[in-house]
Amino acid sequence: MSIQIQPSVFKFLNALKENNNREWFADNKEWFQEEDAQLKIFFTQVMEGLKETDLIEDMKAYRIYRDVRFSRDKSPYKIYRSCSYKRATEALRGGYHVEITPNTSFVACGFWQPNKEDLFRIRKEFEMDSEEIQQIINHPELLEIYGGFYQGQTLKTAPKGFDKEHPAIELIRKKDFMLMRTFTDKEVLAPDFYQKVLLSFQTARPFLDYMSSVLTTNLNGESLID
Repeated sequence: MSIQIQPSVFKFLNALKENNNREWFADNKEWFQEEDAQLKIFFTQVMEGLKETDLIEDMKAYRIYRDVRFSRDKSPYKIYRSCSYKRATEALRGGYHVEITPNTSFVACGFWQPNKEDLFRIRKEFEMDSEEIQQIINHPELLEIYGGFYQGQTLKTAPKGFDKEHPAIELIRKKDFMLMRTFTDKEVLAPDFYQKVLLSFQTARPFLDYMSSVLTTNLNGESLID
């Protein structure tokens, strides 16, 4: 039986947004701990649900404290709560993410800012043959839930060594390869939110499995995994 996220979560985050300072947080530490415990139960249940259809190595519920060392914004606390799930084994690449934010909650999965080696490998695959990824991204069920690829970061022109007139240049120019689905606060608080999160992730499996295959083989289709 899944837990239903309570309105108090958004009430706390909205209050924190208006009082993002250590004094207010200290005075409301018990309130934070109550909401934190509730969300961690929800995040854990999402992981257990994911494990029924995928191999999940672990989950990471992110702390509410911001790293302000290199930021102009010195607000000490995040005004959202989030958790990521890593797929297990070298053969399964990519991961899942849930973020609870007033007015802009979302789930996402895929490859955000992949390292240069992975990015090059993905682009070369799309250069050689983009038919399969196009079929996956344009599948009716995936389009209904995600609307296609998340826009993300994109180069203004073709990457070095790639033809700017290539038929798949819109894919090749991308820096991120993500799927994202947003939710209203009403949707997050609804009893079926847990099921919608899991359905969103399950719908993305063909994409994650395809990308895993790309990133664990060379251009000749030979495995790179020992």
